[in-house]
Parts: sequence; structure tokens; C-alpha cells
Amino acid sequence: FHGPTLAFKDFALQLLGRLLDYVLEKRGERVVIVGATSGDTGSAAIEGCKHCENVDIFILHPHNRVSEVQRRQMTTIFGENIHNIAIEGNFDDCQEMVKNSFADQSFLKGTRLVAVNSINWARIMAQIVYYFHAALQLGGPARSVAFSVPTGNFGDIFAGYLARNMGLPINQLIVATNRNDILHRFMSGNQYVKEALHATLSPSMDIMVSSNFERLLFDLHGRNGAAIVGLMDSFKQGGGFSVEQERWTEARKLFDSLAVDDAQTCETIAEVYEQCGEVLDPHTAIGVKAARECRRSLDIPMVILGTAHPVKFPDAVEKAGVGKALELPAHLSDLFERNERCTVLPNELKAVQAFVSQHGNRGKPL
Repeated sequence: FHGPTLAFKDFALQLLGRLLDYVLEKRGERVVIVGATSGDTGSAAIEGCKHCENVDIFILHPHNRVSEVQRRQMTTIFGENIHNIAIEGNFDDCQEMVKNSFADQSFLKGTRLVAVNSINWARIMAQIVYYFHAALQLGGPARSVAFSVPTGNFGDIFAGYLARNMGLPINQLIVATNRNDILHRFMSGNQYVKEALHATLSPSMDIMVSSNFERLLFDLHGRNGAAIVGLMDSFKQGGGFSVEQERWTEARKLFDSLAVDDAQTCETIAEVYEQCGEVLDPHTAIGVKAARECRRSLDIPMVILGTAHPVKFPDAVEKAGVGKALELPAHLSDLFERNERCTVLPNELKAVQAFVSQHGNRGKPL
């Protein structure tokens, strides 16, 4: 999480912004980015793509459901091609709007959409790299390694799954999640059923529809797209689903999971600080808790993927009782004094698409 926006997503999005700029310049094209964020993707996408001459960026975040630092990292970056939209709903609503916009792009009047969420394959590819990097530091590929991954949209952990498929000897992948535990309920009991979304101290994981989980299901079903359409249709209609026992058993050979509530998250932040003086953000703390509870073998190194700088989540750190004062890095030291620019829109797809159409092309209607 040591990139410019203090989130692990900087690794992939700094690369993606440069790739986009290079390809679009070469092709003489212009595109529109419409992304949904539960907190960190938005600022990382804006930071990675703000200098792209041929890109208009529209980032949707759930109104009043991200931390103040997360919000300000998005809304204080000005540019004719940068637009922040606060949706009067939750992250799943934002993500659904992005998916629906990709399915029907007629509102763009000829301009193409590009994704910056982890549904963008370039994001997944870039994230595969640090599994290899970490394993090599620990004696791989001559020895196995295990990973505990704070998980919301399933992109980061899916990159680990792909690293293993590429030959990296990963013994175990732990899905570490919060009270919004749909992935844990599947991994532990073969039940993928949507429930009410709860606001937590780890807002980047306040997700109930994990887009990249569909990619794992696709593999578990022998890459049968029609089968996945059937499952997801059942899910969208509120029924949820289970998969055949042998498919679920196959997934459990690699995956374990744990759901960690806010109280346990704060306990873990306090414990780790007391043990080694390191202050964790709430998402990383959930990864640590899950690693300690689910680790299969003490002989195999366990890596917890750090998610974000703790300064982005002061409420969790304060509730954990950590006395250490957290300071923003120098390049963000004046963040709370900067002006903000953001548009609040209703939870309606047409309203969002009309805004994008009106404000694209550096402020000129598309």
C-alpha cells in the first residue's frame, strides 16, 4: 500500500494509466472510464489516469459510506476530465450501474467505456506479480507459500488463484472478509445467498456482489459460460445458489475463509500494535485474524496482504485504542485543507448516464 494513494490498488492502476495513455495515443482514440469504488479504487484510478490526455474519468462511490480520507483523495483532485459522483446507495448499487453501462453503451454516442475496477483484466494481471515476488522472498518456488487476503470484490485473491494455476506453489488462499460475509458463507458452507449490506469499519469490503467470484465459478464449472449465466440469474432474482458438491470440494482444496466483525477487527489492531508496534488498517487486520484462525500448517510461510495505510481509517484505529498518532505522508499533509468537488446523484442509472453524457470529452457533451 506504499503507492501515491496509500492503497494496494496503486500497483495495478499506475500501470493501467500508462498503458491506456500509450495505446490510445497510438490509436488516436478517446475513451470514458466509469468506475465504482468502495473507497480505494477511485482515488487510485484518478491518480493513475489523471494525466491521460485521451480519457474522461467518472468515479462512483456510495454517498457517506467511505472514510473522509478516502473521499477527499478523490474529490480534491481537479481536472476537466475528472468527475466524482456520490450515489445515494451502497457500493453494490454503484457496481451494478457500471456493469449495466457496459452492457448498453448507447448513451455514450460512439465513445467506448473502459473499466478500472478489478473486472479489468489488466488489474488482475498486475496483481499476480506480487504473489510471485512475495513467494520468491520466502524460498519459492522450492517451497510452498500460503496467503491471507482481505477480500471484497475477489480480484486480489483471484490473482493469487491464477498465480497458483501458473505454477506458483501456493498451498492455501484464505478469504478474509468482514460482516458482509457472502464469500465466507460460500467457502465454509456452499451457500451463495445475498443478504442485507452492513456498513462496517472496513468499508472497502462492504460488498455483497463480488464480480471476480464469477470468474472462479467459471473455472469450477469447466469454463461453461451458460452454466454461470444460470447461476447468476438465480442469484440476481434473490434465490442464491449452491454448486455441486464435487465442485465445492475442489474449491476447498485451496480456499479457506473467515468473517471478522468490527469488535474482532479492533481487537486484532490492538493486539498487533502491542506485539510489534505496527498499526494496521482494519482490512489488513482482518487478514491477520483470518491467517491466525485458518492457517493449515506452521511449516509453510503465511503472507498477509496489506490493504491500505491505517491513516485512511482513523475511526477503526481510535476504536482499537491505539495511542499512536497517525500522520498523513508529506504529499497528502494538506488533504483536509483542500477544496472538494463532487456531485451527489440519486441511485438511478439514467441520471448517472445522463451526467456522463453531458460532462464527457473534457466538459463538452458527448
